[in-house]
Amino acid sequence: MTRVLEWVAVRRTVLLGFAGGLLAFVAACGGGVSTYTAEKTRACLKENPTIRIRSKVDFVASTALGGAFHVRLPGNQVTMSFGADRESARSLTQAYKRFKGKNIGLEDVLKVEKNAVMLWEAHPEPPDLATIHDCLK
Repeated sequence: MTRVLEWVAVRRTVLLGFAGGLLAFVAACGGGVSTYTAEKTRACLKENPTIRIRSKVDFVASTALGGAFHVRLPGNQVTMSFGADRESARSLTQAYKRFKGKNIGLEDVLKVEKNAVMLWEAHPEPPDLATIHDCLK
């Protein structure tokens, strides 16, 4: 009976060590990244010479805890807001839905990814979506 208990204790220690190592590996590989930042995203977008960025944003975006800015692409524009976490991003999207005009649809122009909320002027084309998505950092 004592040997069985010792074997169980050793097995548990090995499994816990393996799980801890796996978690550390995932975190080191970027798996632990759960939010984007306005600063890093803005810096990436500034590298593209066809993009213009300005700080003036709408009322809802101005309340974003993680910051916000406006991006003008060659064929469209988008207001990017960053919540502190996914919950505050959800609050931003709810605010946009609450303050929209009765005849304005947001389904195809309001996008959320993790803590980033993007409100497009017009339905975004795939290249514009890719440009923005590739710079979310």
